[in-house]
This record gives sequence, structure tokens and C-alpha cells, in this order.
Amino acid sequence: MPTDTPPDWEFKDRDVVILRELSKNPQISSRKLTEVLEEEHNIDVSHVTVSESIRKMRQQGVFREAIIPNEEYFIFGLFEFKFNPKNFKDNWRDAMEYIRDDQHTLFYFLSDGEYQWKSVMMFPYRQAESRWIHEFYKEHGDVIDNIRNSVVHNVVKFQTDPELLNDLSKHGE
Repeated sequence: MPTDTPPDWEFKDRDVVILRELSKNPQISSRKLTEVLEEEHNIDVSHVTVSESIRKMRQQGVFREAIIPNEEYFIFGLFEFKFNPKNFKDNWRDAMEYIRDDQHTLFYFLSDGEYQWKSVMMFPYRQAESRWIHEFYKEHGDVIDNIRNSVVHNVVKFQTDPELLNDLSKHGE
């Protein structure tokens, strides 16, 4: 579960390797992961230690887990929200929480530029997406000047490359 405080984690080389292997295969058991650590990385550690490391990293928020259904079951959309500055001050929080907490929101983030809130959302069909936009404008249209939405199709890649995680051991340098 995401928290408001960033994780405070001192990465050991072993932790980075564990995360890399989990990104390759999120379903790997701690016993199998222990074998991989020894065979491929010369790290000799018990499966209990591996399991405990994963549990502690999860509790500290070092990584998040999400179930993402295959894109064949849902349509994905990129939503970008442009503000109406006149009503922003008094009503922004309700609108932000509405988007953040909505069941359709997969990924929600803030950015710079003209459209400062962005979300990736999932819907079972196009009409549900249109209905969501309609209801959102009814509830929070005073805060939003415009919603720009794009259909996300032909998802070619959705994963974290294990090599990227090598940089975690240098975190804070």
C-alpha cells in the first residue's frame, strides 16, 4: 500500500539482485529465487532470508505490486486534465481524490505543462469510458477546463527492465 513517506531503505547488493530477479519473474518462489541467487550471482543465502528481505522491502514501500489484467480484457486510456484556475483553489482536492481513488485509475501522476494531472485508466468498453468522463465533468467540471484523453492500444511493453534496478545501489550518491 502506497504511503506519503518515501521508503528509507539502505540497499545491499543482494537486495538489488532480488529486485532484478523479481522484475524478471514476479511469481518466482523464495526457494527458487535462492537457487538463482546462488547459481547466477554467487550469493549464498537461505530462502528464509530471501523471503524476509522481500517482505521487509514490501513493507517499507521499496516496490509496489499491482495486478494488471491483460490488455485484451480492458481498454486503456491516457487522461490529461487541464485546470480552470478560477475554481481551482477551493475545489482541487476533491477532484484529485476522485481521480486517484477511482476504480478505473491504474496510474495517476502530476506533471508540468498545460495539462498537469495525468492518469492511465482502464475501462471494460468505450461506453464506460465516455460515461466516466461525463460523470467527472458533472461532479468536478468547475475545476477542470478540459480533459484530453487518448486511446492506448497495442501495448508493446509493460515491465521494469531488471538492469534499471542496478542504479538502486547508488541511490543517494
